[in-house]
Amino acid sequence: MNSRQDQLKAFDRLLTIMDELREQCPWDKKQTLQTLRHLTIEETYELGDAILDNDLQEIMGELGDLLLHIVFYAKIGSETNDFDMADVANAICDKLIHRHPHIYSDVKVKDEEEVKQNWEKLKLKEGKKSVLEGVPKSLPALVKANRIQDKVAGVGFDWEEPHQVWGKVEEELKEFQDEVAKGNQEAMESEFGDVLFSMINYARYLNINPENALEKTNKKFSKRFQYLENKAKLLSKPLSEMTLAEMDVFWEEAKNL
Repeated sequence: MNSRQDQLKAFDRLLTIMDELREQCPWDKKQTLQTLRHLTIEETYELGDAILDNDLQEIMGELGDLLLHIVFYAKIGSETNDFDMADVANAICDKLIHRHPHIYSDVKVKDEEEVKQNWEKLKLKEGKKSVLEGVPKSLPALVKANRIQDKVAGVGFDWEEPHQVWGKVEEELKEFQDEVAKGNQEAMESEFGDVLFSMINYARYLNINPENALEKTNKKFSKRFQYLENKAKLLSKPLSEMTLAEMDVFWEEAKNL
């Protein structure tokens, strides 16, 4: 692996290239914080895909793309004298030191859970009015639910045992089924949301990341369905003309791959 000196040299190289691109490249010169935003979100999702696939070379490449965006934002900030890369790095260093008193001060903690609780308490002392302020509004709903539950658990608003959480799941499922029987669409949607929220909470208790779990299932389903499509093509028979029983034969084959 590269030495610390080599790593710093590589980062300095990136900063130099960013300066050159900002001065000389027509596309880079036009970019603003706003125009980069959606591209950064896209790069973050691409990194997430690479992590789920456990493709280390792809992860390295996507991290580079994301690092470029961070450097780009810092460069734009320096042009208006608001902040530069040193300010960005020092700000996160100061935050990490402040929020890890068990490392940089004399605070004692017994486990990871206590570290998380201290983290949320420190954030409130920093002036945040709610522990939920740190949950971005634009997060996908499933990810947001997980983060909300994680945040409130950090200040003690949580169940004590997993079986209590599963009991809540069963309660919400019954309420959902009751509304399905009544046929009230609005009530069904509300109760279905409660079911999902309680399942996400249960996943947290089992140390399962619900977003990762669902995305893995998405990938698994897509792979099996594409196998089914390929088999149908080999038979020169459209899926729409196949019976469920015929499709199920290939589906079971795909499950064994």
